Amino acid sequence: MNNAVLGLVAALTLCPLVALAKEPQAQPEPRWSLAIHGGAGTLDPAQMTPERRAEYEAALQAALDAGRAVLAAGGSAMEAVQAAILPMEDSPLFNAGRGAVFTWDETNELDASIMDGRDRSAGAVAGVKTVKNPILLADRVRTDSEHVFMIGSGAESFAVSKGFEVTPPEYFASEARLKSLERMKADKLSAIDVDTKFGTVGAVAMDTQGNLAAGTSTGGMTGKRWGRVGDAPMIGAGTYADNRACAVSATGWGEYFIRVGVAHEICARLRMAGEPGAQAIADSVMADVEALGGDGGVILITPAGEALYSFNTTGMYRGRATSEGVNEVAIFGGEERASATPDH
Repeated sequence: MNNAVLGLVAALTLCPLVALAKEPQAQPEPRWSLAIHGGAGTLDPAQMTPERRAEYEAALQAALDAGRAVLAAGGSAMEAVQAAILPMEDSPLFNAGRGAVFTWDETNELDASIMDGRDRSAGAVAGVKTVKNPILLADRVRTDSEHVFMIGSGAESFAVSKGFEVTPPEYFASEARLKSLERMKADKLSAIDVDTKFGTVGAVAMDTQGNLAAGTSTGGMTGKRWGRVGDAPMIGAGTYADNRACAVSATGWGEYFIRVGVAHEICARLRMAGEPGAQAIADSVMADVEALGGDGGVILITPAGEALYSFNTTGMYRGRATSEGVNEVAIFGGEERASATPDH
């Protein structure tokens, strides 16, 4: 046997040993991402006292922490969205659940929607008055009915049939919200004049399996009449999720968000154009809203886990957290970089 053949035999014999000697490749940590909002509008830094700011930042952080805990433990995006929205529905600071504004008839009417990006299943409710957490009822419509959208007394009957407790009207009523309605009537103001911010709340998430979800909850606009419903409970306007494109939750002047179909419009454009243009696409859609006369903002997450904001107002109560260490809450424009801190 010549030297060349002997060398080949030796090399083949050593190959398994070399393979065994190699260090095992470290598997990348599962990635997740979350973004929340608590309303966008004409926010004046001069009118925001340090105490009031701290109160809002703490409420936003509590919501962010609730959703983040679900995702960090390997929970689903759908679970995280609901976990993040619940504390905001329970807080009187936001126009959702307990902090809902009053209608013209001095009642509190609640709207919510939720969507799963895996199969685009969705649930929504509007005009409910006896459900403490409308986002939970919206999800029950998604999972326990053959429908997507329920309203008013019918949605309330469905809630009772599914074991939801009937929440008394006084739970939702607050003196500050009632005064806003009274001022609107006395001064013949519009809802926009009374509400310097749109307090709708929402959350979008990507879980460790790469699935997306979105949810939105609101009390609507001060002094709303005749059963008015905005974009928050409308799939495609205020909420949309599709694993192929993005998850979006919106807040703002609902009539314009409905006309543009904001949430679906952003996802549709992303699905066609690809993720690198996510921020530009969101900004473009919000510019379309502004061109028609509306204002507000959106939060969105892409399949790559990129958590983004876009708003055409002076501020938006918002926050985001990711598995890569981002943890921030912000109120006015341009604050993200200043407030971003590592996740502990």
